[in-house]
Amino acid sequence: MADKATFNQSFLKFLGGSPTPHHAVQNMATALEGRGFTELFERDSWKIKPGAKHFVRKNGSSLIAFEMGEKPPAETGFRMVAAHSDSPCLRLKPSPEVGMHGAWKLGVEVYGSAILSTWFDRDLSLAGRVMVKSKTGGVTSELVNWKKAVAVVPNLAIHLNRNVNKERCINEQLELPVIWTQSERGKNFRSALLEQLKSAGSDATEILDYEISFFDTQAPSLTGLAEEFISSARIDNLASCFIGLESFLDSKPAGSKLFVAFDHEEVGSRSHVGAQSAFLANTLARLCPVPEDRMRAVAQSILVSADNAHGIHPNYADRMDPQHSPRINGGPVIKSNNNQSYATNARTGAFLAECFGEAKVPVQRFVVRTDLGCGSTVGPIVAAQLGVDTVDVGIPQWAMHSCRETMGSEDAFALARALGVFYATVAGREA
Repeated sequence: MADKATFNQSFLKFLGGSPTPHHAVQNMATALEGRGFTELFERDSWKIKPGAKHFVRKNGSSLIAFEMGEKPPAETGFRMVAAHSDSPCLRLKPSPEVGMHGAWKLGVEVYGSAILSTWFDRDLSLAGRVMVKSKTGGVTSELVNWKKAVAVVPNLAIHLNRNVNKERCINEQLELPVIWTQSERGKNFRSALLEQLKSAGSDATEILDYEISFFDTQAPSLTGLAEEFISSARIDNLASCFIGLESFLDSKPAGSKLFVAFDHEEVGSRSHVGAQSAFLANTLARLCPVPEDRMRAVAQSILVSADNAHGIHPNYADRMDPQHSPRINGGPVIKSNNNQSYATNARTGAFLAECFGEAKVPVQRFVVRTDLGCGSTVGPIVAAQLGVDTVDVGIPQWAMHSCRETMGSEDAFALARALGVFYATVAGREA
């Protein structure tokens, strides 16, 4: 694996180049192809041989990559890491145009549990997937990214809202429409979208539909006096996607291994490409077609659910359990919850802790304050569907679900090294 500085620079590039799940999955597919993995398609017949290296996409926003071992999965099990490709954001509505007082606004729908106040007064751009009709009459999918700032959600002046610093309740319908132009071109978003596609070389003649989000144009960066922090949009959970994929690509597996990036985790995972879908189960069935062999393989498998953890905030330290308060740059975090918001149990937590020890990576533990609720991950969902032993882990961060989040510049590289050891563990080994 590359040194930490090189790793972090690649990580920043991935964050900046992945404004939507579709762009993130495209970037992951490009990385896989560059390392000798070939793409398979669900509609085709698969013939999987020992040592095969492939990946499969679904909806362009979820991905499963796998490398088969020389021995059958029934003898070795699978080592799996699962993350999610989506982040809270503002998604464009199908008919978004609203003209008012000399300005054109675009209506949005809040995706996930976003911290809405952080979206105000940011330089916003647009990106996503567009379904178009081409000159030949066929329907194709294309990615679009304006890249430059084209819109803003301005705050109301404090003189007109004297209580803004004491009480703030944001009405999503009335206060979040994004102002993007005073030009009459703004009254037809699809026309402007078509122009943008054509300027990028598309031969599209008509916009049929789209999934487009606003994103903050401020580039990811190393921050802090000693560059000990990384600040960026979408750290939750593109950090785990990058870390999981890098460890997958750089590890030498003892058996068969998989990396999974699901879409729609931030809205409950209940979709045909989310963790509640059949995507992973169907893929495993094709890799191990005989039911009894597949059951034997799952019984020897472990899945790491990689999703970021809360780091203790120096200004809000009382929100954490004193004995379970991970620090930024203190190492990756094993997350536990007895009510099964996380899937870690004693066996899987000990197994992963041993991998951390072999990688010489410090490990931290997180349990939420007993009087507070916590988030959840894809871990419990996949564990229940497959019956696979699962452990939840993540890097600590601040401002989770903000338009711009912060993490430590030491932690991503540390987790990647630990997951490299995890991928290389011998099947069936007890911690």
